[in-house]
Amino acid sequence: MIADLLIPALDEAESLPHTLNAVPRTLLRDVYVVDSGSRDATASVARAHGAQVISSPRGGGYGAACLRGVEMLAALPKPPDAVVFMDADFADDPGEIGWLLEPLRTGAADLVVGSRALGVREPGSMTVAQRAGNFAATTLMRAIYHRRFTDLGPFRAIRFPALVALGMNDSGNGWLAEMQVKAARRELRVVEVPVSYRRRVAGRSKIAATASGALTTTARVLYTILRYSTSR
Repeated sequence: MIADLLIPALDEAESLPHTLNAVPRTLLRDVYVVDSGSRDATASVARAHGAQVISSPRGGGYGAACLRGVEMLAALPKPPDAVVFMDADFADDPGEIGWLLEPLRTGAADLVVGSRALGVREPGSMTVAQRAGNFAATTLMRAIYHRRFTDLGPFRAIRFPALVALGMNDSGNGWLAEMQVKAARRELRVVEVPVSYRRRVAGRSKIAATASGALTTTARVLYTILRYSTSR
């Protein structure tokens, strides 16, 4: 199975070396960092650590960076069989990528979500607002789509043809919820695997650094979940 890794990044020059150095390259064909117009050395650091860089406009949002990466992978002469998504902040453990890919490799799943709720979290790695927002979102998805999720974590893997077929279009922080909602609606096989989660190694979170940022993200996620329920 050919798998590629996509890492959306905005001003993550300090954390990227830690993340990229820990990636198990034998499990992956290529590693791509989608740089959303960073003002620091994110792009050059990524290249120095063996990653390919895809440029995405600054201010486009998390989903826009992911969409740009997917677009580039789809345009390859041979697109991957699967794609792994993870953040650049080293909060997730790249060494656990194999755990996400295994259910895809064996044909047991179409989408694998790394669940921080089922795994081991370092104290302080998720704020109270983040945990509350995550609980609200997964509860709402269970009520509307009758699928039990414990997390909307960014560390996940999906069969690439299945991802393309979902027709993803959220350019902001609703991207992760959109993927799970659409997967549920299409009755894709979704499994969660426990993953570890720690505090970001450097830099500042674009979402959790302030309570208002976390609340705004939660509102966008809940809106996304409700939005797709009206078109059922």
